[in-house]
Amino acid sequence: MALDPKQHADWEIAQDAETRMKDIYRIGRELGLEEKELLPYGHVMGKVDYMSVLSRLEGRPNGKYVDVTAITPTPLGEGKSTTTIGLVQGLAQRGKRVSAAIRQPSGGPTMGTKGSAAGGGLSQCIPLTQYSLGFTGDINAVTNAHNLAMVALTSRMQHERNYDDEKLLRLSGQERLNIDPTNVRMNWVIDFCCQALRNVVIGMGGKSDGFMMTSHFDISVSSEVMAILSVARDLKDMRERLGRIIVAYDRAGKPVTTEDLQVAGAMAAWMVDAIKPNLIQTIEGQPVFVHAGPFANIALGQSSVIADRLGLKLSEYHVTESGFGADIGYEKFWNLKCHYSGLAPDAAVLVATVRALKSHGGAPLPRPGRALPEEYRQENVGYVEKGCCNLLHHIRTIKKSGTSPVVCINAFVTDTPAEIARIREICEAEGARVAVSTHWEHGGAGALELADAVMDACNDRTDFRPLYDWNAPFKERIEKIAREVYGADGVNYSAEAESRLAEMQARPDAAELGVCMVKTQYSLSDNPDLKGEPSGWKLNIRDVLLYGGAGLVVPVSGKISLMPGTGSNPAFRRVDVDTETGQVHGIF
Repeated sequence: MALDPKQHADWEIAQDAETRMKDIYRIGRELGLEEKELLPYGHVMGKVDYMSVLSRLEGRPNGKYVDVTAITPTPLGEGKSTTTIGLVQGLAQRGKRVSAAIRQPSGGPTMGTKGSAAGGGLSQCIPLTQYSLGFTGDINAVTNAHNLAMVALTSRMQHERNYDDEKLLRLSGQERLNIDPTNVRMNWVIDFCCQALRNVVIGMGGKSDGFMMTSHFDISVSSEVMAILSVARDLKDMRERLGRIIVAYDRAGKPVTTEDLQVAGAMAAWMVDAIKPNLIQTIEGQPVFVHAGPFANIALGQSSVIADRLGLKLSEYHVTESGFGADIGYEKFWNLKCHYSGLAPDAAVLVATVRALKSHGGAPLPRPGRALPEEYRQENVGYVEKGCCNLLHHIRTIKKSGTSPVVCINAFVTDTPAEIARIREICEAEGARVAVSTHWEHGGAGALELADAVMDACNDRTDFRPLYDWNAPFKERIEKIAREVYGADGVNYSAEAESRLAEMQARPDAAELGVCMVKTQYSLSDNPDLKGEPSGWKLNIRDVLLYGGAGLVVPVSGKISLMPGTGSNPAFRRVDVDTETGQVHGIF
């Protein structure tokens, strides 16, 4: 019998459930995998030979495709991962063959304030410790492949600078690339939140100590290599994309790629195992694919195309998750991931909490590590009603894609019947299905209403369509996202952003590049302090990045950084190891 989530921490519930886990071969058999298609990592985790599976099941029709997104969250999060796992458990209790696809958690938030992304309560995936701490090494492979490109770049710059190495360059069959040290577009990555690495100087010392220049680190999950892992269809596609990564420009303004540096093949070698999706299970024994881990506010925010293709062939219902709110994660699922995959959702689940709606309605913002303000412990239908403007905005965003939204009220013990009734009334007046789910407390049994609503929505006639035409100029696409998804009155560009965007627009492959926005997750606007449904504002684009391998133009708005910081009360303070058993305690 599972532990009571009201009395036990997530890690305690996970460790208790792990004593009753199915072995990985049983999970594979129940999913429909042949033994040779499963590549075990120990007893309860494994990778999947996706090429073999997709080839074997090529003629099988896809199952129903469901995306889980959310309203604009508070810093505490609104439980998308928990809802994803709960929905899978609920569908399984309705007798459906089901799978999930989620992202691998980054070490940054796991050791920071957010914690892991395994779900919570009685709707988690397990084994929690391995999933949260390195897993099968995919993020390590991304980090190494990315940093190898920087090793190749900086060493090449050093050798081209040193006159004595001119002969060495010729003997090794390398041409002088004339890299412009003021126009390096790549950086280093590390999978932690570390504000001290946002601005660094490298190459200090003598002539043999590298090329001295300013540089910086981003978090690994924002790496273009991670974006490529998310969108690649197979190893061949990934190898070609890795070779198109632009690391710098030469003195004539010509791009210098990883292929030019002759490092793309070695980068791909690091990624050979990482491209195979990982397989674990919920605490009720349903299969969960874990593959890729890009953040949604600074990257794609999606698990991999490969994992979804697998799940749809193997399951009647396949549930995938998009990061943060529908303005960020669902927008990128809609206009980027589905473009790359050629897939279309049958329904979308929009997770909402009374807590977040109160925040959007004017209650004091809840903060991680602090006591929950009293406004969240007492009934206040007025706060909830006022905050529903944010929920309605996201419902309308999903409807613009031609997909049926199902609002999931992720229930907390502090919610009251009157608050929930008012949310239901407002959403149903907007034409959205509504389900209250207590999966955190009751697991799959608490998600049956949600499962029924999702199955019903999957029977709707859909007219899934992109928001914009990829042949449209980048500015037109950015403006459309800003106005129709965020609710902005327009877009302002810095001089640098204008220049870089014009440079990218002139590329012959401009129509093949998607637009992947970088924006705060805490507001529909680019100002995290503006709650609800802000009006009378313009989106400010301060920079534009080019991910040539992933095929993305990346406009950066507001003050958001690709290297998050670690706060004053990080999660790692509460993580430790039982030295007698080797069990890790404190991960949440």
